[in-house]
Amino acid sequence: MELTTTFIELQTKGHTDIIDISDDLQKIVNGSGLREGNVTISVIGSTSGLTTIEYEPGLVNTDFPELLNKLAPYGIPYSHDNTWGDDNGAAHLRASLLGGSIVVPFLNGKLILGTWQQVIYIDFDTRPRSRKITVQVFGKYF
Repeated sequence: MELTTTFIELQTKGHTDIIDISDDLQKIVNGSGLREGNVTISVIGSTSGLTTIEYEPGLVNTDFPELLNKLAPYGIPYSHDNTWGDDNGAAHLRASLLGGSIVVPFLNGKLILGTWQQVIYIDFDTRPRSRKITVQVFGKYF
């Protein structure tokens, strides 16, 4: 069994910026030379998250952001904001609801995802950011 660790670096807009990272992950698996195993993806920071979704405009631009706005809206007072004098309490809550890591299996060097399933990174912070995502590929060669 082999393990490789690499990073994806992104420039984000914040405010629920949703970015499809599926192609980046597939390139990392391809570059590892491994044929079967798992890819563990983990965010660095506490105001972003990972999940899978059908990356289409209705879900990405409207439905998913509206759902998150119902659960943890921007622009209302949060104790976190009072504690630190900032405005990203909603970002922390959204990130904790979504989660900061995901595991995707691969076989024959290909991610095992559904036809309409993509891995997305979401930056919830209230300003643009430089972000880094840890990607570990664990598996074996055939």
